[in-house]
Amino acid sequence: MIKAKNIHKSYGDLEVLKGVDLHIKKSEIVAIVGPSGAGKTTLLQILGTLDQPTSSDSLIINNENVTLLKDKALSKFRNTHIGFIFQFHQLLPEFTALENVCIPAFIANKPKQEVITEAKKILEFLGLSDRIEHKPNELSGGEQQRVAVARALINKPSVIFADEPSGNLDTVASKNLHELFFTLRDEFQQTFVIVTHNQELANMADRKLEMKDGLIVNNNP
Repeated sequence: MIKAKNIHKSYGDLEVLKGVDLHIKKSEIVAIVGPSGAGKTTLLQILGTLDQPTSSDSLIINNENVTLLKDKALSKFRNTHIGFIFQFHQLLPEFTALENVCIPAFIANKPKQEVITEAKKILEFLGLSDRIEHKPNELSGGEQQRVAVARALINKPSVIFADEPSGNLDTVASKNLHELFFTLRDEFQQTFVIVTHNQELANMADRKLEMKDGLIVNNNP
C-alpha cells in the first residue's frame, strides 16, 4: 500500500528526516508516535504528498511512485487516493457541513447530485444526518471533527492521513473518534496513518511506529 525508502527532508541546515524507511499494508491502522520535533508531522506531510522530500529512493502509494509525478498529476492523485484529517478540522466557516464534505468531490468533477447523495450517506453513517445544514460554528468540536472525517472519506481514498486528530477534543469525543477509525476501516477497508500523542489511540492501532531524531527507532506489531 505505502512503501517509502530512504526519505530525507531538510530545511536549510536543519535535517528533519534522516533516511526513513516505511512499509504500510492495505487496511492497516498505523500510529506514529514520538516527542515533539521528532519529524512525525513532516513525515506525514511527505507521505500525504503535501510536501516533497529533499531526497528519497522512492515513495510508492497504491503502486504509484509519487515522487515522479508532476504537480498537476500529483494534485489529481492526492485528490483521488488520499484523505486528510487535521487537529483543527479546517472546515470552511461559510459553508454547511454538507457543503464542506462535498468540496473534494466537486474538485474531482464528480456529478453534483451523486456527490450530495454520497455525502449525506456518509454523514448519516457518522451520526450527523440532523446536522447537515449547520455551519461549523453551530457544531460541537466532536461534530466538526466528524464532518472533517466525512470530507476525508467522500472520494473513497485508499489511505487517510490524520495529524493529531483528537488533540483538540475532550475525552469522550476523543474516544468516540478513535473507535470511529476502526469502524471505518472495517466498513470501507481504508488504511489509516495517524500521528498522535494520545497513547490510548496509539495502543489501539495495528502497529505503533516510534520516531526519534528524524528516524523510526521502534516498529511495534
